[in-house]
Amino acid sequence: MRKYLIGLVWLGTIQQTNGQQIASIVGPNKDIDPYHYTVVKRAEFKQAAVSSAHPLASMVGAAIMKKGGNAFDAAIATQLVLAVVFPNAGNIGGGGFLLARKTNGELIGIDYREAAPEKGSRDMYLDKNGNAQLNLSQHGHLASGIPGTIAGLFASHAYAKLPFEVLIQPAIDIAAKGFVLTEKEAASINSIKDAIARFSTQPTAFYRPNRWRVGDTLIQKELAYTLERIQKEGALGFYGGKTADLIVAEMERGRGIISHSDLKNYTAKLREPIVFNYRGHEVVSFAPPSSGGILLAQMMKMIEKYPVSKMGFQSLQSVQLMIEAERRAFADRAEHMGDPDFWKVPVKTMISEAYLSQRMSDYSPDKAGNSKEVNAGVIKESEETTHLSVVDAAGNIVSVTTTLNGSYGSKVVVGGAGFLLNNEMDDFSVKPGVPNMFGAVGGEANSIVPGKRMLSSMTPTLVLKNKKPYIVIGTPGGTTIPTSVYQALVNIIDFNMKIGDAIDLPKFHHQWLPDEVMIENNFNPKTKEALQKMGYTLKDRSSIGRTDGIRILPNKLREAAADRRGDDSVAGY
Repeated sequence: MRKYLIGLVWLGTIQQTNGQQIASIVGPNKDIDPYHYTVVKRAEFKQAAVSSAHPLASMVGAAIMKKGGNAFDAAIATQLVLAVVFPNAGNIGGGGFLLARKTNGELIGIDYREAAPEKGSRDMYLDKNGNAQLNLSQHGHLASGIPGTIAGLFASHAYAKLPFEVLIQPAIDIAAKGFVLTEKEAASINSIKDAIARFSTQPTAFYRPNRWRVGDTLIQKELAYTLERIQKEGALGFYGGKTADLIVAEMERGRGIISHSDLKNYTAKLREPIVFNYRGHEVVSFAPPSSGGILLAQMMKMIEKYPVSKMGFQSLQSVQLMIEAERRAFADRAEHMGDPDFWKVPVKTMISEAYLSQRMSDYSPDKAGNSKEVNAGVIKESEETTHLSVVDAAGNIVSVTTTLNGSYGSKVVVGGAGFLLNNEMDDFSVKPGVPNMFGAVGGEANSIVPGKRMLSSMTPTLVLKNKKPYIVIGTPGGTTIPTSVYQALVNIIDFNMKIGDAIDLPKFHHQWLPDEVMIENNFNPKTKEALQKMGYTLKDRSSIGRTDGIRILPNKLREAAADRRGDDSVAGY
């Protein structure tokens, strides 16, 4: 395989795969032109659709399905392109979760969450006086867990149709030859390029003396070479060989602890999804080490017996009820949730009708709750993320949420390899009672142990209606992820909204501690005033999450929507 480029004119990429030649889909006058593209927020498609954080990624996913791939092929190709065009969260140096339903009804949950290195320890971020050093868990080399994304993509490929080398080629082309930055992307890189230069030990593609501007082309040749090694060598092109050497060398220069052994021994894992019913809909979400599925089940089941639709959208009554469900669910998260391979998570009890009824027994619609009085139930037994949703022509549905944790992760680019490493170690409980970068509090269930996976808030979700695929949805946003998915689903199911409206309308969030309600700036002012009078502490936020979703309509059309809060975009055919 050879690629040639003179100026900005592609002379062509031809791949030899199983005796077939497949022309590149990326380049001027090709299916995807990385120098000319537009954001599409809402659209209906007859056969297949993708909604993701970047138009180029969504376009690649749709093109892959149009050329014979299924939803898994599209999800893989989309994730790989996001690693190039959405570097603040798209990644090969982080991890994530894939949740899917095949046309035969089989549910699939693939956990490729990052894990603590062998040299990780419970108190590794505490100083000699026992104080938490959050600067070490949030920035720089020591903040990184073992990356899981590439292992997850190859585990996902077991359900795909096209060869992996075909699915990775668009990402290689865009990394090698560049893509044009949007205004938001240019501003994002400008805000972080000095920090990346400070924490990385070698020059990176993100730094230049002049400011990045809309229309500039970002070229990432080192990342392209890394992707080519993966294309040629498979997962060993990342977890072994030159790429692994580069990761370990970067760790040694920056006093990090990820080793060759850590990389070699990492594996993706299958997890049985969380499944529950809500008002006649079957909701499927992710199990621990994600907290998202349990939180979603708890919050939705806690409000199910109340007449939410009659209360009205963002009325005082509906918002106050939903806040109190959020408060109780997050109190349980802090106490009971962690990696199930290291901690017994009482999943069945936590989402049972009896337990949730008991959790809401002290709920009062007439006064604000108090997190000093609301604690975890007694049981006897991360903000820069990105999401993509896919529906193919056959009816396979895939929901994927991946992350570096904070925006641009640890701010460390692997020298010579061109990709950012995560700062997921901060998602462990660095010290019981000490909040992480998203304000989440944890305890022993989420303490650091070598090989253990840190608790996540990622909530890739599917909904079935009449036993048929209905909604694919998810969002980034750290601890606001489960509450954003919760509110979007309530908006669709209880308030009968289109998926675009359900995603775009103002959100609110409560996570037990701190005891405050975050609200977006354009939140209903009357409800805001009434909540304050009731005794709630409100905190304004410019935006919460970037939800991307697809709904399958009764006429089989795929109603796709991308969040107004970013460059998120839909594509399909």
